[in-house]
Amino acid sequence: MNAPTVIEKLTPKDFASDQELRWCPGCGDYAIIKSVHKALADLGATKENTVFISGIGCAARFPYYMSTYGFHTIHGRAPAIATGVKLANPDLDVWVVSGDGDAMSIGGNHLLHCIRRNVDLQFLLFNNEIYGLTKGQYSPTSKVGTRSPSTPMGSVENPISATHFALGAGARFVARGIDTQQKVLPGVLERAHAHRGMSFVEIFQNCIVYNDGVFDDFTDRKSADDTQIHVEHGKPLIFGKDRNRGLRLKPGALELEVATIGEDGIGESDIMVHDETNRMLATMLTDMPRPEFPVALGVLYCDPADTYEQGVVSQIDDAKAKTPPAALNDLLRRGYTWTVSA
Repeated sequence: MNAPTVIEKLTPKDFASDQELRWCPGCGDYAIIKSVHKALADLGATKENTVFISGIGCAARFPYYMSTYGFHTIHGRAPAIATGVKLANPDLDVWVVSGDGDAMSIGGNHLLHCIRRNVDLQFLLFNNEIYGLTKGQYSPTSKVGTRSPSTPMGSVENPISATHFALGAGARFVARGIDTQQKVLPGVLERAHAHRGMSFVEIFQNCIVYNDGVFDDFTDRKSADDTQIHVEHGKPLIFGKDRNRGLRLKPGALELEVATIGEDGIGESDIMVHDETNRMLATMLTDMPRPEFPVALGVLYCDPADTYEQGVVSQIDDAKAKTPPAALNDLLRRGYTWTVSA
């Protein structure tokens, strides 16, 4: 009699490959990969069913460092390759890892179509507002005035908001996290994984060499309580060291403002409650300017819809059901045929 095989739950270390991590010392990618390892272990993921796909850039080294299946593809094309993988085997758990340059510049069109199709995968965008691997050129997310080898006098381009782009392209799940928040980021990744469809997660990641401290104004732990707001569905949008500040709609206008509870007759009931199914609210949270407003983190938007591969597989099944079985030889000789002779 055969004994059943007991499958032991994997630990975070089990998802680390035997390859030496080779990012710059102090790079935010080290923290992110730890969060990914923990999230996969907490989810009960298996190596044989997990795939990491990347494009080009520092973040694109991820597949080498994961003890799962992986595919290091070409610049900007990871979403297209990932779509093919998911269509070929919809049961696979597909993760895409990309940087802001790889995803928002040469890969912008591929990312757009992956989002609008709602392919069931997790897309992790590491945003450090710079090209790191190619030595510090400005990227599509770099702020106006960014000095770099390609913009020595400062960038004059308006930057792209990654989360605004995702919402505009029709994303059904949009979230944000910070590389070093080890107690928070794994939970965001787990929420992304639980969502059926395209899950877009922007991770603010520090490039210690070419753009060090670009997010210090809201990631510094000393001021984080006042510069960050961690949103949670069904809970008031409150933040601040004393938990006495919140977001509300400005009277007579369709825009947010920061209000202080206890001043001018404002109570907690006047503060907005986060509704992650509200796309307009998610867009407003995404667009809040710094430093007048805090940076919104967590799940900004989640509203599931049918996935792309579900539609494709269903269409194929319907076609098979309506078409009688046929021999390949008969199919090849059906319709107009020619005989070629010497």
